[in-house]
Amino acid sequence: MGKSWKWLAIYAASISLVSAGSVYAAEEDKAPDFTQRAYHTVELDSQVLASSELYKFDSGLDFNYPDAVRGIFVTAHSAGGERFDSLINLVDTTDLNAMVIDVKEDLGYLTYIPEESSPLAELDMGQPLIKDPRAMLEKLEEKEIYPIARVVVFKDTVLAEQKPELTFMDGEQVWKNNRGDSFVNPFLQEVWDYNVQIAIEAAKLGFKEIQFDYVRFPEGFENRADDLSYSFGDYADSDADPVQRRVEAVTDFVAYAKEQLKPYGVEVSVDIFGYAATLPEAPGIGQNFSKISENVDVISSMIYPSHWTSYFGIDKPDLAPYQLVAEYAKVENQVLAALENPPVSRPWLQDFTASYLGSGNYMRYGKVEVEAQIKALQDNGIEEFLLWNAGNSYSPGVDYTP
Repeated sequence: MGKSWKWLAIYAASISLVSAGSVYAAEEDKAPDFTQRAYHTVELDSQVLASSELYKFDSGLDFNYPDAVRGIFVTAHSAGGERFDSLINLVDTTDLNAMVIDVKEDLGYLTYIPEESSPLAELDMGQPLIKDPRAMLEKLEEKEIYPIARVVVFKDTVLAEQKPELTFMDGEQVWKNNRGDSFVNPFLQEVWDYNVQIAIEAAKLGFKEIQFDYVRFPEGFENRADDLSYSFGDYADSDADPVQRRVEAVTDFVAYAKEQLKPYGVEVSVDIFGYAATLPEAPGIGQNFSKISENVDVISSMIYPSHWTSYFGIDKPDLAPYQLVAEYAKVENQVLAALENPPVSRPWLQDFTASYLGSGNYMRYGKVEVEAQIKALQDNGIEEFLLWNAGNSYSPGVDYTP
C-alpha cells in the first residue's frame, strides 16, 4: 500500500463512532490499513452520552431541509462554469429548491482539487472543474438552495486503473464493461473507506446530504463472476451464496457509510435501479431495495420511463410517463410500508428525450411529460423528486407542484 493510501486508512480509522452506548476508537499502537481494522470498546454511561455531544462538525454554513426536496442534477462543469447562475435562477424562480452536484463523477475523478492538508490530496484524483466549492456553496446558502453531493462509488475507472488490486481483472487486463467503464470491488474495505472519506470531505465543505450513486456491482456481473479475478476481502469466508454475498457487501457498505457520517450531521441517500423495488433482489448487482432502504435517510429510485422495457403491463413505457410512474409508486409504497423505519422516497424523474429508443418507442419530453411524472408521484403520496438531464437543460415552464 502506498504512502497516501496508508495515510487515508489511518485517517478513516481514527474517526470515533458512537453506537449503542459505546465509543469505538482505533487502537493507537497499530496502523490499520483498509482490510485490517482493530477497535476496542469503551462502555459509557448512557446518561453521559445523552447529555453531551462527543463530536459534531459544523461547516459554518446554514441550510434547512426543505418542506419537500424538489431538485435538479448539476454537473461539475455546470456548477463551476457560466451556466451555474442560470441554474440558480431556475431554482430561485420556481418551486424547485435543491441541487444534486457532482463531487465524485462517473469516471472516478473528484470535481475539485482537495486542499493540501486533505488525506485525498496525494491521490491526485482531483480535477479543477469546481474551482472554489466553498464559494459555490455560499452562493447556494444565500439563495436557500439545499445542496446534495453526488458521490459515484463503485463505478470508478480512474481508481481501477491506478490500483488494479481493487478491481476485477480479466486475465492481465483491468476488466471493462461494454461501455468501456471499470468498477472497483465492493467486497473491499479499502474501497469503502476511500469513498467514505470523499463523503466526509463533502460534508466538511458544507453539503447537507451525501447521495451515493452506483452502489452496486457491474450490470450482468453474475455472468462474469466466475471468470474474473478479484478478492472477496472480508467476505471470503462467508457462507452465503454468490447472490447473497454480493447483497451483503453492498448493504454493509451503505450501513458503514451512514455510521461514519453521523458526526457530520448530513443526510445519507442512495440511488438505486427502479426495478430493484419490484424484485426480492437484483441478483447480479447486489442491490436489495429493502435492505438498502433500512440503512439510509432517503432512497432515490431511478424510474425514468425510458429505462423500462415492457413493465406493469405497459408496452412502451416512454409513451406513458404518468402511468409508468404511478404503477411504480404503488409497488414502492408497499415495499417501504413493510419497513420499521422507512426512508424518505425521492425518485429520479425524466427530463430528457430518449430518441435512442427508436421511432414509435419514444416521445419528446417537456413541460407536460415532466408534470405528468410529478403528479403521478403526488397522487400516490410521494412529495419529493429529482430531475435528471445529463446536459442540465431542463424543460421551461414546468409547474413543479402541479
